[in-house]
This record gives sequence, structure tokens and C-alpha cells, in this order.
Amino acid sequence: MHRLILRSAVSALVLMTAAPVLAQVPAQIQASAQASAPPVYQQPPQPIAQILDSKPNPSASLSPDRRTVLLQERTNLPSIAELSEPMLRLAGYRINPQNNGPANSRVSWLTGLSFQGVDGGAARPVTGLPAGARLTGVSWAPTGKAVAFLLNTPTGLELWTADVAAAQARRLTGPTVNAAAGSGYSWLPDGSGLLVQAVPAGRRAAPDVTRPPSGPTVAETGGRAAPVRTYQDLLTNAGDEALFDHYFTSQLTVVPLNGRARTVGQPGVILGASVSPDGRFILQTRAKKPYSYVVPAGLFPAEVIVVDMNGREAHRVADLPLRDNVPTPFDAVAPGPRSAQWRADADATLVWVEAQDGGDPRNAAEVRDRVFMLPAPFNDRPRILLDLKERYEGVNWGRADTAIVNSSWFNTRHETRTLVDPSNPGAGRVLVDRNYQDRYNDPGSVVVEPNARGRSVIRFNADGTKVFVEGDGATREGEYPFLDLLDLKTGESQRVWRSAQGEYETVVGMLDESGRKLITYRESRTDPANLRVRDLDAQGDAQVTALTRFPDPAPQLAGVSRQLITYKRDDGVELSGTLYLPAGYDKDRDGPLPLLMWAYPAEFTDASVAGQVVDTENRFVRPSGSSHLFLLTQGYAILDNPTMPIIGRDGAEPNDTYIEQLSASAKAAVDAVVALGVADRDRIAVGGHSYGAFMTANLLAHTDLFKTGIARSGAYNRTLTPFGFQAEQRTYWEATDTYNEMSPFTFANKVNEPILLIHGGADDNSGTFPVQSERFYAALKGNGATARYVVLPLEAHGYRARESVGHALYEMTTWLDRWMKPAKAE
Repeated sequence: MHRLILRSAVSALVLMTAAPVLAQVPAQIQASAQASAPPVYQQPPQPIAQILDSKPNPSASLSPDRRTVLLQERTNLPSIAELSEPMLRLAGYRINPQNNGPANSRVSWLTGLSFQGVDGGAARPVTGLPAGARLTGVSWAPTGKAVAFLLNTPTGLELWTADVAAAQARRLTGPTVNAAAGSGYSWLPDGSGLLVQAVPAGRRAAPDVTRPPSGPTVAETGGRAAPVRTYQDLLTNAGDEALFDHYFTSQLTVVPLNGRARTVGQPGVILGASVSPDGRFILQTRAKKPYSYVVPAGLFPAEVIVVDMNGREAHRVADLPLRDNVPTPFDAVAPGPRSAQWRADADATLVWVEAQDGGDPRNAAEVRDRVFMLPAPFNDRPRILLDLKERYEGVNWGRADTAIVNSSWFNTRHETRTLVDPSNPGAGRVLVDRNYQDRYNDPGSVVVEPNARGRSVIRFNADGTKVFVEGDGATREGEYPFLDLLDLKTGESQRVWRSAQGEYETVVGMLDESGRKLITYRESRTDPANLRVRDLDAQGDAQVTALTRFPDPAPQLAGVSRQLITYKRDDGVELSGTLYLPAGYDKDRDGPLPLLMWAYPAEFTDASVAGQVVDTENRFVRPSGSSHLFLLTQGYAILDNPTMPIIGRDGAEPNDTYIEQLSASAKAAVDAVVALGVADRDRIAVGGHSYGAFMTANLLAHTDLFKTGIARSGAYNRTLTPFGFQAEQRTYWEATDTYNEMSPFTFANKVNEPILLIHGGADDNSGTFPVQSERFYAALKGNGATARYVVLPLEAHGYRARESVGHALYEMTTWLDRWMKPAKAE
């Protein structure tokens, strides 16, 4: 068993002892037992542990030629030993120096691959892989005849391919792929090979950064305003800079499927590289010094250039300075060219965008962003594709006369989708103009599929007059995904197909040109998701052909009951939540249960949208990871995701009345479950993760609605995130009272219910540094509160290791049993 590493500032009360918490044992005896027994990971009660150890169903991916489905096997949860492999935190990245790839906390390793034909038959496992192989980064070739992937070795990442016809894997390179800054490779457009970011040949050992420093680390500001949000894992000293250079320097290399590899250009700190659709050029972003200690690598000085396949520079898109002064509002961007990319449906046309308001949404401007195009050989002046009144969100490319430009504006939660003709740029016609939080009236998004060069383009119908559109189909009764045809001239939609009542079926891809033969994922309340082929022109049973028969991954939960409940807040806002009750529960026989309410607040600008209700009756729900739903196996009722809308009205910011609205929503939820007779008002707990943990602490500080609370990986002191947090755009100095009043740290002396704090010791989420829980626990302890603080070593914002997940669920179960269930007789 592995010991839990504890921060020195945390008292003995934090220790995770080998036995459950003994509520009736004198404090002196408890302290003595904790001091003598080393903390170890604990197993959650059955059947939770059994479910955690079960094998998950594979994920699936359809080939570009629509003939094959790739099934990807994976383990349920990695071991803590895997998370214990070395990790470096550099310029916003977390990497594993052993393989020059992402840290294990950021990669989900695959254990095997299989090919499944869409015409049925048994899946064919890929052979030729070494025993115990760990794979990642699987990508289809544009031809659909092979996949590529990275295979982990003790000394690095190797590039492999697997041929569909033979289901045979083979190695293309040694352990030389540099995936520190991204995927590490991409297919050439014709599928003949791959462009690889490789570790430079002859790279020496990593620099020794253990020597004593030669001097202090100094930062100085010269009066220029440079607000930055609360970033994680930044460079901190010259040693970090040296390590960043070492691990992020790569050499572009063309690796053919058959033949010898060749290098392209010179090595550099390449943060991104992509080949043009015609295979003649490479667009790349290279970071340059001076590096920064206050922003991640994506905002370092950089050159964005185009080179030919011999490495000769063909065009310079931009020389970007250090961007450490981007304003903090969410619609703010850096000045200058950004989001450079290749046009997907053309040979070699550059597309990028530039802010016309200086990048600051607080500046008045009729045009916010301007989208440019420039075709090879890049000698002409760029053409304006479109001027936007909002921030650019990307383009769906179709053909010479059709593209859809997407834009949005956070302040109003508004989005616009504009139809443009790239051959006659400069104007467009609005297709969609809506509040993007409005689920009921979401028209869906255009379907995109890989073309012959592997680039995602819009899927047209056979005569090219319409485009396919798919959406979630949210209604009050549930989500029923749909497939439509949108007439680009009239703007009218025609329904092609919709998921059946009581089922949740999503389109994975279309198998024919007319869109009448689909491959889908289908699930229902009782059936796990499985792949099927649906022929819309067939009749009866012939319409559906099952491709997979994945089992229920957690049959122990099959008898759990689930229902959507709706209720209203005192101000009339409609609220909802999903009520889960344990298998075999009978209200008349068993009476009210101890209940856990698990939630996550959300901000809205429109009360009608905030009150939208969507049932989940047609969904197959099984918990995974450290889900609170596992507590259903221990006799608890759960109100899952009771809506906690924070609404801005009449020009006011939502957070200016955060506490009042949060408390009102919680009271309405408590009243609802008590009125149903399934919960005892004196035995209701509240919990949440991240912003839900922040919510939990606030509810315990400002209400007496709950018996206890569980707060995981939260932030509790908003002065530690002074340049904005969650959906709050104002800085601490612009909204001091709001920051203080929203911080449960400010009201730690008012938390008079027991609270369990859990935090990943290597949290990588912006703002939720582990010190947030550490200092909140210290404040609670200093004010005499009842609290327990558990640190999970090596874990990031979400918990991944089997030992960590199991222990988190053990802590949650033990804590709720202690405070929510009657004490056993002496």
C-alpha cells in the first residue's frame, strides 16, 4: 500500500487512518491512534470497489471511408504507481520527462485496438503489439485504410500504425516522438506518411537544475498594466526555462509509411505544426525568448510562419510579442493575428483573425473581429472574408461558395452563425442568431466529415443545395437527438430522423451519400450504449442492425430508480433536479432516507433560459470515477444536479446577488425532496466538486439547511483569484464587495456544520490551487469548526488513480455515515 503525502501545515486530524472514523472514541485516543498508524489508502465499501475494478466498455471511432469502426480498449482506472511516474510542470504544460509526452495525469492509456466492419461480423483485434502495451493519440489515416498511434516505452514514445485489412500493427519510429506540446504527429493529406515532431537527434541529457542558484529570481513592472488570470504550472526560474527549452524543442520530420524519414527545417520550440491540404506547406508556431513567468507558453513571444516541405520560409504570418497584458474580460483577446489555420476545402489558403477593438471588449467598436484569407503563393494582399460584431469562434468550411463563420459574445451569451461565399467575400447572411444557453431552441450544428485529405468539411446532400444538421433535441421531456437537412437558400429545415421516444440515439456518421444509412450510438434507460446501423429506407426489424453488444458496466445499480422533479424558487424561477433512490426502496415501508444533494451553480442572463428543464428518463446512467452516485449503493437518496441558477437582471451582474440566489435555490430543493417524503429535513447533506465545492462551503456558511457537506477541489478565497473566476469578469478591485461576500473563507466563523474537504495535491485547474483548501481548513480549525481535510497525492483537478478514487469514495461514505445515519447501539 502507498502512504499518503501530507502538507506539513495540516494537523493530525487530516490523517486518513486505516479504520473508519470512530465517532464515539475519545479525542485523545483518536489522536494517539492516528499518530501511531501510518495513513494508507482505503477501499470503499462493496459493491463500489467491485464496480471500480470492472472493465469499461470500449470507445468507438468511424473511419473516413465509412467502412470500419475502431474499437479502443482501455483500463478503468490507472494505478497510483502510474501517476507516480516523473512529472514536470512547465509553462502551463505537464509532461513526463521519461517519454517526452504528456504527464500520466493528463493521458488515458489505451490497452488494445480492434477493427469492426460496418457490415457486421466479429471485431478483429489488432495483433503485433507488445505485451502490456500502453497506447495513446490514435488517429485515422485520411484514406481510412490505417490508424496511427503512439506507444509508450521506458525511454520515449514510438510511432506505430495498424493496417485495417490485416489488423496488424507495426512500428514506424523509435522512441523519438516529442508530444510535449501536442499530439506529436499528424497524417500527410494523401495518407502516404506522417509529419512528426521528433526529439532532435543527438539531444543531450536534460540540464541539471539541482545545483544551488546563482542568484535571486527578480520580477519588475514598469507601470504598464498587465492583468493576468490565475494560471497554473508556470515557469518560475532559469532552471525551468532550461528544462522548457530541452523538452519542448523538436525537429519536424516526414516519416513515410514506406521509405526513409527526412527532416524539415531546423529544430525549434514548436508549439504547433500543420500541413496544408495539398501537402506543399507547413504552418507552424515557434515560441521565442524572452519567456515569461506570469503567462503560459501560448502567450510567449512567437513567430507564425509557413515553410515549404524542404523547410524554406514561404510566408511570415505574424511576429507576436509577449502577450501578458490581455484584458481579463472573457471576450478579451490579444491584438494582432491569431487563430491561424489552413482553409479545409482549399489547396493552401491561410485564414486568420485580428481584433479591431484592440482586443478589449470594453472599447466601443462596430467591428470586433476581422477574418482574413490569403492563398498560396501568399504574394497578394489578404482578402477580408467577413467582419464580425462578436468574437470569432471558427469556420465550418464547405466548398468554393459555402462556409459558415461562427461568432459569440460572452456578456450576452449570444452566438451568431453567418453563411458566407469565400469566392465573393466581404458579406454574409445570418443563419443563426440566438442565446447559446437556450437549449430548447437550439437548431443544431452543421455536420462535418473528413474529406479525401482528412480535413473536416460540411456535409452536403446529394444535389448540394442543402446541408445536414444534427442537434441534441432538448425538450422538457428529455433530449431526443435529430438529423435535419437545412436549405441554405430558404433557411428552412426538413427533419430526416429523430431519436425514438424513450431512447437516446446519436448519429456517429452517415454511411451513404444520401444520408439514409446511419451508424448510431443507441441507449435507453435500461440498455447501455451500443453501435448499430440504421437504414432509414428499410422496414421493421430490417431497419436496424446491431454492431456491438457491450454489457452493463455496473449491473449492481440496475434497480436504482430515477425521476426528474421540478419545483420553483421563491422568485418564480423554475428549478429541477434528478432524484435517485436506492434499489428496492419503498417509501411507505422505508420512510425518509438520508439524502445527498450534489450540485454546480451556473450563471445566466435570461431567467426563462435558466429555468429550462430537461428530463433524463431516456438515458442510461451509471457512475464512474469518483461519482457521488456510488452512494446509492449505501442507502442514500441523491438529488443530482439540482439547478442553482445565478441570474443577472436589469443590467446587474449575476454574482452581485450570488448568496441570495444560491440560498433560495437550495431552500427550494430541500423543500421539494422533503415534500415528496423521500428525505428527512434533518438528514440532508450538500456536496460538489470545484465550483460545486465553493457552493457547498457557502451554503454551510450562510444557511442551516444541511446536516453536513462535502467539498472537493474547490476555491474558497476569491482574493486569491483577483482577476476573475468562473463567470465573473470583473477584477477584485472593480467588485471588492462581491469578491469578499462570495468567499466562504470570509465567513469561516459561520460554518457550524461538519464539512469534509478533499483536494488533489497536484490540482491543475485555474484558481483551485491546493492552498485554497489548506487555508480554508486552517480558518475552519481556528474558528472551532468540525472539519476533515484529505489530500490525494499526485492527483490533478479530477481524480484518476484507482487508489485515489477508491479512497475519495471511502471518505465520502464514511463521512456521511458518521453524520447522517443513526449511531449504532453501544
